[in-house]
Amino acid sequence: MSPLAIVRSLDADQRRAFIASFLGWTLDAFDFFLVTFIISKIAGDFSMKVVDVGLAITLTLVMRPVGALIFGVLADRFGRRTPLMLSVAFYSLMEFLTAFSPNFQVFLVFRILYGIGMGGEWGVGAALALESLPAKARGFASGVLQQGYATGYLLAAVAYFFVFPALGWRWMFIIGVLPALLVLYIRSFVKESPLWASNKAAKIGQRGELLRAFMKNPWIFIYAIVLMTAFNYMSHGTQDLYPTFLKVQRGLSVGQTSSVAIIANIGAILGGTLFGYISQGFGRKRSIIVAAILGLCSIPLWVHAPNLALLAVGGFVIQFFVQGAWGVIPIHLNELSPAAIRGTFPGLTYQFGNVTSAPALQIEAFIAATRFALPTGGADYATALSVIVAIIFVAVIIITAIGPEKRGIEFTNTEAA
Repeated sequence: MSPLAIVRSLDADQRRAFIASFLGWTLDAFDFFLVTFIISKIAGDFSMKVVDVGLAITLTLVMRPVGALIFGVLADRFGRRTPLMLSVAFYSLMEFLTAFSPNFQVFLVFRILYGIGMGGEWGVGAALALESLPAKARGFASGVLQQGYATGYLLAAVAYFFVFPALGWRWMFIIGVLPALLVLYIRSFVKESPLWASNKAAKIGQRGELLRAFMKNPWIFIYAIVLMTAFNYMSHGTQDLYPTFLKVQRGLSVGQTSSVAIIANIGAILGGTLFGYISQGFGRKRSIIVAAILGLCSIPLWVHAPNLALLAVGGFVIQFFVQGAWGVIPIHLNELSPAAIRGTFPGLTYQFGNVTSAPALQIEAFIAATRFALPTGGADYATALSVIVAIIFVAVIIITAIGPEKRGIEFTNTEAA
């Protein structure tokens, strides 16, 4: 089916469930990426180094599995809808409170708490959306859903362009409370996952189901976590330090940095949507591998382009393929998931992968400043990013190739892990 035919085939309830999940992830990513644009300004105001303020991003990522576990277990036991509302409301509140941090220590506490809410949204939202859709629509929906992440990054770049120069970094966090309005939409218009509702009297979501699923097949958990570690390094490795590289090493202004980021994330949205769609026929693993190979080839243009125009093209191209690979992940993890813990498994394995990739920005910043220092004494972010991201792409290709695939499996409460 064409993408347009897929959209037309959905009923109102299916569209609303998908919109709620997409917006939840978009606004979640928006709040997260605000920090990456203003990290150098925060460092200056709190008299810290950039690599030290990077700890805020690291701790946010470290706490995401906690949120995935808490809200995922709630979603498997009590339904997807209410835990999704709770996670959105919680991360919005923590984002708002961050604006009033009197010092760096309080700032870290709010980012830690924000990480819990952020970690809960993705898995629960993906389960609600993909369980509500017919199997034939899930590849395309997966690609669009995951690009809520890139859309959030794009919105953060827009906010950085308009809000930061006029009002300062604290107002960036104040507007981060806006996602809380999504709770009203979910509460008023979105129905519970029909799969969960039909199985709520069965085994699905029973106490101890997560442990039983792990004991039955621990390797699928281990594999998914390893895969998500590589994927999260690919994502954060190409995104978190990139604005700093553009501003510090390439000397771009706020407007130029925002423009490059916006163009890159337009590429991400298009790539994720395309590869998610073609994975329905071409296969989940093959789609990921092709995207990663092409992303590897685009590294030189991404960071070594000689002028602003080509830098923007490089950003567009690499994010087209990075998020192209990511566009397959929501449906790939949901298909690999044991049925009774689909509210928990995708989000939990995804966020555990985030834990191990949490220091990506700090690693890149440290290596750029030490192993690849410029003759003038500054950090060579371009070389560090090139080497590290190339290694990551290769890891994604190998790990994906050796893993399982369950493309097209029907979602029930009885399919095997």
